[in-house]
Amino acid sequence: MSPRSALVNEELRRRSKERLLHAAVELVDEHGYEATTLGDIADRAGSARGLVSYYFPGKRQLVQSAVHRLMHRTLEEALEREPHTEDGRERMARAIDAILGLARDRPVLMRQHMAGLLQAEGFLPCPEQRRLAELLSDTVTRHGSHDVDTDYPMLRALLMGAVYAALMPGAPMPVPVLRAELFKRYRLDWEMGVPPDTEVPGGTCGKDRADMARFFATEPDAQSK
Repeated sequence: MSPRSALVNEELRRRSKERLLHAAVELVDEHGYEATTLGDIADRAGSARGLVSYYFPGKRQLVQSAVHRLMHRTLEEALEREPHTEDGRERMARAIDAILGLARDRPVLMRQHMAGLLQAEGFLPCPEQRRLAELLSDTVTRHGSHDVDTDYPMLRALLMGAVYAALMPGAPMPVPVLRAELFKRYRLDWEMGVPPDTEVPGGTCGKDRADMARFFATEPDAQSK
């Protein structure tokens, strides 16, 4: 039996990593961060437990990467859904609704993510986060920013603050109220994006919002779809 080629090995590694990311968001969403172990994640992914350490330094890095994947793919899907638009104000509205939609639809997962950012290790850069940053920076640019280096961090901070406010235990703010404040700041019309209680295929609402699997490509041709 001839050894596997380098391309085959690379594909197998990619699929293993995708399964680990997918398992991480599923388990933390179901049980919370503390109750989820690396062994649980490996078992859910059908991977050897030692393989987790091969790809990720620890649980915090794995979970942050997994949540950032979910965030950037959710944002990407919302920005590019039909009808496609290049209008900067509409794209900003879609971006805000995508992130607020995650706070609404994935409260356990997003609360754990926000708590993780406040730990001693803090923010852990990864390829998934860089893609999220690229999408938000592009959104700010299309919205008309003349100083993206200032306006992108501000948008990021406002979105993180809104997610935190929506998920604060004991005193959560309603998502529509937070949406209205962000829309006012960016001079967006309420009807833009995905207004609350609106069903938009491929947006932040609708029957597909519970399906995270589509964001984690575990099949050979999944990334090209």
